[in-house]
Amino acid sequence: MTTSPCAETTIAPADPRPAAIRALLEDNCIVLIGMMGSGKSSIGQKLAQRLGLKFIDADVEIATAAGMSIPEIFAKFGEGYFRDGERRVLYRLLNGGPMVLATGGGAFLDPRTRRRIAERGVSIWFDADHDTLLRRVRRKSDRPLLQTEDPSATLRRLMDERNPVYATADLKVVSHDVPHEAMVEQTLALLAERLPTLACGAKRPFEDLPTSMNQFAPRRDEPLHRETVRVQLGPRSYEILIGSGLLSEAGERIAKLAPGAACAIVTDSHVAPLYLSPLQASLEASGLRSAAIVVEAGEGSKSLSVFGRVLEEALAAKIERRDVVIALGGGVVGDLAGFVSASLRRGCRFVQIPTTLLAQVDSSVGGKTGINSPQGKNLIGAFHQPSLVLADIDTLETLPEREFRAGYAEVVKYGLIRDRRFFEWLEADGEAVFCGKPEQICAIAVSCEMKACIVGNDETEQGERALLNLGHTFGHALERLMGYNSQRLVHGEAVAIGLAQAYRFSHRLGLCNSQDATRVERHLERVGLPTRISDIPDFGSDAEAVLEAMRQDKKVERGALTFVLAREIGGAFVAKNVDAREVLAFLKSEM
Repeated sequence: MTTSPCAETTIAPADPRPAAIRALLEDNCIVLIGMMGSGKSSIGQKLAQRLGLKFIDADVEIATAAGMSIPEIFAKFGEGYFRDGERRVLYRLLNGGPMVLATGGGAFLDPRTRRRIAERGVSIWFDADHDTLLRRVRRKSDRPLLQTEDPSATLRRLMDERNPVYATADLKVVSHDVPHEAMVEQTLALLAERLPTLACGAKRPFEDLPTSMNQFAPRRDEPLHRETVRVQLGPRSYEILIGSGLLSEAGERIAKLAPGAACAIVTDSHVAPLYLSPLQASLEASGLRSAAIVVEAGEGSKSLSVFGRVLEEALAAKIERRDVVIALGGGVVGDLAGFVSASLRRGCRFVQIPTTLLAQVDSSVGGKTGINSPQGKNLIGAFHQPSLVLADIDTLETLPEREFRAGYAEVVKYGLIRDRRFFEWLEADGEAVFCGKPEQICAIAVSCEMKACIVGNDETEQGERALLNLGHTFGHALERLMGYNSQRLVHGEAVAIGLAQAYRFSHRLGLCNSQDATRVERHLERVGLPTRISDIPDFGSDAEAVLEAMRQDKKVERGALTFVLAREIGGAFVAKNVDAREVLAFLKSEM
């Protein structure tokens, strides 16, 4: 019997280019830039499939996060607000490892975004001529910048403005009216040819990174957007207003709460020369009488003696129960004035006008008030919620850089508690919080939203609210041992050391991995914050002394130590009955 030979089957060899491109990219991204209608999204999806990478459309991410479409964001808040949000989203996405990322048409114009793209990837400009772009987009209604009487002229103007910036991209692909597969093949071939000789991401020489912060900067015709966060406490609910120019509106807003009231303004010797007169003028213009009570700046004013003096001066100013105590200053003033307000005539209304970043994101919200004693920090006080919080970011302009950094530690804390994406945004864009008002508004609003949510669920710290003490058990002990000497250690610096220690201690206990502990430490160091006890000038106490100071912490129950520890970034939890021997061994290793 004979058998017929089998027909030979030819199997096409696998395309080696995708694997080679992925290897060359390492952790960097392919970032597609260009005008609307250039094919970034449609071609980008198919390119990502060929490369075996994930595809993300930044505009989709922005719309999803905002809960509204791009045209709706433009219509409600304006282009400037959209661009600020776009930059923050892109910073976060560029931390996400290798991917194909399609950006909006205006994203690459922002010099900070261009620099971040250069640091984290390779940029490809999809270039198309005017007629091709117009033909692709004219039938669509989702292009807010083209909703004009003459879309063709508007498109030409945008191209004239943007193309010189697009031309600085690493690579360029001409977008024709050809099948998408042909465009993908063209892009794939260009990447395979150029990537081996193109330094991208972390391998890019520093001098090749864009440095100009003004060239081609987007226009900012719109006023800064404000944020409002509401603390939900039933009939005692109140609003936190965050934005620029709020100090001049204080009188009008307080008069709505307490028409015709008298106000006792508690402030300190640093803040009074800067902001007391504008506040009093605003109050007077709204028919509110005010008396100023000035204390010395610094933690030393959170004492029984100063508390008593401020109470007496408020009574002498004839402040009655339905009148208002206003805290104008940082955390010290807020804590002191709040305790005065809680005690004066058994409680009167209270308004917080925080002037430091730390106070705006933390101490002004939630109703914790108090003073220190020789036995520990904030051991004497009361829960007394404000009726209103006005966080005017303009006051941060006069804040010393050291104090701003210290406040930033509390911002980082919120990302570490239970918002990993917020921490990742800070990792990517933290430096911008130090100089950009939109970023400051965003950081303050996110921090306040998280604190408001926690306070609304647990006002008097019976459970969840203890999470807000992440880093503070370590930090408060260090402050006490330093005698609350702000020349050597301010509160936010102590918190920064405490945050890093909380993650290192969590890793020592096998709760979280070393990578997360290292990320926390590196980010704090990158913005200039201390992360170790050895960073404190002339710290002379030993591990046993630090442990003893911790035993005075407010979270101690029947002598047992309570810590806020972490399983991961964004995964903090309250740990009760922590073994003091473990703590002591850790402290000895730290010192």
